[in-house]
Amino acid sequence: MSYSDPFINSIFAASRKASVALIRDFGEVEKLQVSLKGVSDFVSKADIKAENTIIRELSSLHPKINIHAEETGNIKNSDENIRWLIDPLDGTTNFIFSIPHFAISIALEKNDEIICGGVYQPLTDEFYWAVKGKGAFCNNLRLRVSKKENLNQCMLGTGIPHTGMQGHESYLPGLEKLMSNVAGIRRMGAASLDLVYTASGKFDGYWEKNLKLVDIAAGSIIVKEAGGRVTDFKGRNNYLESGEIVASNFIIHDKLLSEI
Repeated sequence: MSYSDPFINSIFAASRKASVALIRDFGEVEKLQVSLKGVSDFVSKADIKAENTIIRELSSLHPKINIHAEETGNIKNSDENIRWLIDPLDGTTNFIFSIPHFAISIALEKNDEIICGGVYQPLTDEFYWAVKGKGAFCNNLRLRVSKKENLNQCMLGTGIPHTGMQGHESYLPGLEKLMSNVAGIRRMGAASLDLVYTASGKFDGYWEKNLKLVDIAAGSIIVKEAGGRVTDFKGRNNYLESGEIVASNFIIHDKLLSEI
């Protein structure tokens, strides 16, 4: 499949190459469930292997572009103003427990602004992507956020803090309020997919905290190019720095902010 933007074609090519090993490794995870440590070690190696494949592919196609990857960190090349942001396996815990919901997320940042991004679900072969000013798509189907106006009709996605994360107590009041006011809340376990589900109207909104830049960089531009709004918990635009994100259509966004 070919896309209209050369950077999107590169993201797709790198994601597809990395997905071959991820799909194979995912099939092996179930055999390792006798030991959580054994599974975790195996998945860590799968994660790094996928990241190395993506880095090799993107470096071959665009050797001057810098790289910031979840496991490898920063790779400095000749162009100081542009870098790839790579999460080779978003939804690692799902992967560990053989839950088929994970993705590869890659964005391109230029002059501190996300200019394009792609989220690829290997098991379903769904490629969500967007280029600034050119709209958002799943494969070649145009995406639009939902047009819901009332929270009681909305399906929301979220991420619940777990062991090792901060903010358990501060998260609960917002969850309790929304539980009483919406049609449903889902905790799916992959921020990039939560965002593209919001972009495609499967979710009407999504909120989470304690996130990394690479978790949300690609998904955030896809939501915005699908006609949605993305902010931090206070309605500001620094969600990439803060790790707090709220995404929805423009109609319910302020209502969400007031509840969480």
